[in-house]
This record gives sequence, structure tokens and C-alpha cells, in this order.
Amino acid sequence: METWDAIRARRNVREFEDTAVSTDDLDRILEAGRRAPSAKNTQPWDFVVVTDREQLERLSGVWQGAWHVAGAPAAIAFVMPRFETERQWNIAWFDLGHAVMSMMVMAADLGLGTGHASVMDQDLAREILGFPADRYCAMLLSVGRPADRPIAPLNKPNRRPFDEVVHRERW
Repeated sequence: METWDAIRARRNVREFEDTAVSTDDLDRILEAGRRAPSAKNTQPWDFVVVTDREQLERLSGVWQGAWHVAGAPAAIAFVMPRFETERQWNIAWFDLGHAVMSMMVMAADLGLGTGHASVMDQDLAREILGFPADRYCAMLLSVGRPADRPIAPLNKPNRRPFDEVVHRERW
């Protein structure tokens, strides 16, 4: 798929087919995240890939909106350090957004859907994923083949109109 098509095809998916995501596809998605830009090349992230059904079901308990993780064939947890200043925290989250979006577009390119979720219960996330105490799980990304329809470019996305969003030179 061309980049433009992958961007137009990417959509949030919350229900997945019961088919595994290949290790090669997961590695390609992870590599897309690893290569994402970050301020001063700090790369403030670690990725934890989960494919074990029991772990995925338990992981869905970290937040009410993470229910889709239980039915996904794979999930990626984004783990970051705790930062001393609000500025460091803001920059790290901005950088993490690059990594997450790169992974979402790569998944779409592979015909896979993704759904993102917050993590509220850090203790449960740490228990399941085993990350160190000086880190926290920023978010989850479920990955798999959509149950409803294949990933394909959307001609009429549910987005605000272009001319309403884009301002040239001034508001």
C-alpha cells in the first residue's frame, strides 16, 4: 500500500478476527515505532508486545476503555520513564505520539487494524508486563485483522471538513 493509502485506510478498530498477527508483521510495526522521530533523539519509549490470550484478557482491565485488548490477537504496551519536569513529560508524550502513529500507519499498510487505549491501573499493568517501578505504561495499542471489514482507504472519513480545519496565513 502507498503511504497516502495507508494514512487514508487507518482507522480505530475495536473488534478483531481470531487470527494471529505474524511475528514478521509485529516486528515491522515495532520497527516503524522504533524509527519514529524524538526530540534530541532521546527515544523515551520501550515497547512490550503481548500475544498471550490470558495476558491480553488481564491487560484489558487496566482501564474500562481497554476492553478491546481482550479480543485482540496482539497488543503493544508503551512504557516510558517518569520525568522530573512537566516539560520533559510533555516532550516525551509528543515523541510517543510519533511512535504510536507510525505504528498505526504501518499496521494499516499491512492490512491490520489498531485501537488505542489509556492505562489507569498502573499497578495491574506493572504486574502483568513486569516493567520497572521507575516507569509507567502510557498506553496500549491493540492490533489485528478487523472483524467487520478489511482495512482499505476511506473515501468519506468521519472527520471535520478540510476547509473547517485548515486556516492559511491566519485564523
